[in-house]
Amino acid sequence: MLWFSVAVVAGIALLVWSADRFVDGASATANHLGLSSLFIGMVVIGFGTSAPEMIVSALAALDGAPALALGNAYGSNIANLALILGCTAAMAPIVMQSQVVRREIPVLIAVSFASLLLLLDKELSRYDAILLLGVFVSYVVWAYTSAKTGGRDELGKEIEKELPRMSLGGGLFWLLIGLALLMASSKLLVWGAVGIASALGVSDLVIGLTILAVGTSLPELASSIIAARKNEHDIALGNIIGSNMFNTLAVVGIAGAIKPATVPAELLTRDMPVMLLLTCGLILLAVRGRNHREISRGEGGILLAAFAGYTSWLLLTL
Repeated sequence: MLWFSVAVVAGIALLVWSADRFVDGASATANHLGLSSLFIGMVVIGFGTSAPEMIVSALAALDGAPALALGNAYGSNIANLALILGCTAAMAPIVMQSQVVRREIPVLIAVSFASLLLLLDKELSRYDAILLLGVFVSYVVWAYTSAKTGGRDELGKEIEKELPRMSLGGGLFWLLIGLALLMASSKLLVWGAVGIASALGVSDLVIGLTILAVGTSLPELASSIIAARKNEHDIALGNIIGSNMFNTLAVVGIAGAIKPATVPAELLTRDMPVMLLLTCGLILLAVRGRNHREISRGEGGILLAAFAGYTSWLLLTL
């Protein structure tokens, strides 16, 4: 039990560090290849911070723990919307002004509901996985096309200031090293999490929804808080939206493509409804005013309380 716990702590620490290096390398490489700053911010950085979820879920599927993979993906979405958005707003109210971000919130809601409908038969088949990955590729193409035709707005200029300054060689180096360390730390984390679940008699789903979900969401927490403290509110919110899109489509899709899985009933009746409720709450915050949309500190506190209540619910139903 002790070594499993050490593996989890060490795995999370190395995972966060390597994810940061991976995102820096990916952003620098994409910048040198001439991709727009808006596309880098919304897709490369937003999805790049979800690399831990992708690697962890893929390895969990390979190791025969599909519930761990699903719990990690959907649990990370809940953590992003309640814990991370709540912490960020509590530190600095998030003003939502960008047309780009407001446009993508309804897309996230549609994707979240589609994911639930796809899993209602309690099976994540390879057909389901391919469908999710197909939608993901379509979304990336749409985001890239929109970023190119939309020009460099204020959001794009702010994102460009945050891009790491390094050569193409340096970007490729950290891209590859970061990816290798991501895989190693994810393997260590999955091994420790499965060991703890077995020792405590807890389901893989609950471990995925708690320890893995929070641990793999730490890159989003760090980047969102830093962005919000610099008054780059749309980057903070865009990172969370992009991450949840990636988790729902790519992370679940990759896990299902590796190994089809039976979907736990409690995921459909407990966890996904919570995720959908939080996602719909996001659109309510975004459209409540005409010129001024803000997630206040008080609303950030409500989101944190919601996450605490959800986590307590999980622990009480063990």
